[in-house]
Amino acid sequence: MGSLPEPGPDCNRTKPLGIRFLEHIKKGSLPFRSHQAIVLVVTFLAYTSYHAARKTTSVVKSALDPKSPDVGLKLVPWKASYFFNPPASTTLSSALGNGWAPFNGSDGTTLLGQLDVAFLLVYAIGMYFSGHLGDRMNLRIFLAVGMIGTGLFTSLFGAGYWANIHSFYFFLIMQVLAGLFQSTGWPSVVAVVGNWFGKSKRGLIMGIWNAHTSLGNILGSLIASALLTYGWGWSFVVPGLLIAFIGLVVFLFLPVSPESVGAERDTDEFYSPRKNGESVKEPLLRAESDDEEKAVGFMEAWRIPGVAPFAFCLLFAKLVAYTFLYWLPFYISHTAIDGKYLSSGAAGNLSTLFDIGGIVGGILAGHISDHLNARAITAASFMYCAIPALFFFRSYGHLSLTINMALMFITGMFVNGPYALITTAVSADLGTHSSLKGNSRALATVTAIIDGTGSVGAAIGPLLTGYISAKSWSAVFTMLMSAALVAGLFLTKLVVAEVTAKLEHSRHKERLHQDLP
Repeated sequence: MGSLPEPGPDCNRTKPLGIRFLEHIKKGSLPFRSHQAIVLVVTFLAYTSYHAARKTTSVVKSALDPKSPDVGLKLVPWKASYFFNPPASTTLSSALGNGWAPFNGSDGTTLLGQLDVAFLLVYAIGMYFSGHLGDRMNLRIFLAVGMIGTGLFTSLFGAGYWANIHSFYFFLIMQVLAGLFQSTGWPSVVAVVGNWFGKSKRGLIMGIWNAHTSLGNILGSLIASALLTYGWGWSFVVPGLLIAFIGLVVFLFLPVSPESVGAERDTDEFYSPRKNGESVKEPLLRAESDDEEKAVGFMEAWRIPGVAPFAFCLLFAKLVAYTFLYWLPFYISHTAIDGKYLSSGAAGNLSTLFDIGGIVGGILAGHISDHLNARAITAASFMYCAIPALFFFRSYGHLSLTINMALMFITGMFVNGPYALITTAVSADLGTHSSLKGNSRALATVTAIIDGTGSVGAAIGPLLTGYISAKSWSAVFTMLMSAALVAGLFLTKLVVAEVTAKLEHSRHKERLHQDLP
């Protein structure tokens, strides 16, 4: 991904300033493995900060819209005067009991849902354009600009607190622009990591690297929750400054490829990692002869076996996962646990258990699918197990804090497990499919279809939740359980094929055993 300079005497000019500084201290070139370590650490920090900034909104929702604690359990409309005539006081206070207009009005929950869908739709659309632009720009600069832009507009959203801004359109524009700059993240980091790590490096290294999503969500929740008592604006400004700072680190230290720093590239075929449902521009299967490849058409890519089932499965899987990403802290703070309601900060901290469960689920799903050599069976099984997990979390999570924590962890494990597995399974299956013949441009098209379709679900889930939760959270969980069921059903044909193949393999082994003297 991107035009890379050929090794030569001028390659030092393409080296990041930070790499030059390290080489000056070392008084010699950095070894290849040192560059790989820098790439892993810097890209990991980069995407962790992306998700930390993205998670902030879900934690602050309950501070912007602190309705009656019975909201979502029964319909208790607020006085319309709070929406049409917000309090005129300009005094800044860390007391968040009255919320923040216009989100503390009768339709505040719906407005918050609209912010989510605006962010996610722009993010999904921007992903395709980001991949296209990344092909034609220096990925280090492209990623750094995206991170600094994300930090700027995330911070400006929080600045509305001190500026006493109550215009919905201000916050909407800030979210849209933040979503646009956020879309630069995944296409950039996946291309850089793919440039440095070949097919033989994708196992444990990529599994650990992919933990940045859940870790970013956890850090974002903890940071935003801790700062709420000082005013909700800080919950946006600090993560915004953090991602901007790491963007500067990216600009100073990230080597885009071995060629850009004069390092010798391995001869293995290169594969980019697959992240939880987000778009990838170029898998980098080969380092050369791309000009000989013929791109696969959009409709032709849809007809490749396995693309449509996994694409629609991911749509409904991300609908569930992103609903939790954006609404879980809000739900916790508005649901009595053992007869008590948690503060916004406590709810944000508690919600991190869902992401911790997601880390465990992703590792467990990957291990099981590797052991069984059955990706579709594993993904479908996790989606089906998510249905009772969601039911029990909704029905019994209020009984005690311990039960709530345990059920939240289990729910995160089953919801996020296939979220991490699906794209990996598709890339592995299609990478060896006979109709592709290793065509990297075909895989780029297929991945865009699958991840783009999944991003639609990521936008729909939070939007519907904003409307439905105003009447009943039970209806929201019914929607989530239905989505998990549909996600599993879309893999039925692939599951049957895997089961049939395993039965035939077993019978073949039995016949061979019987033929032995």
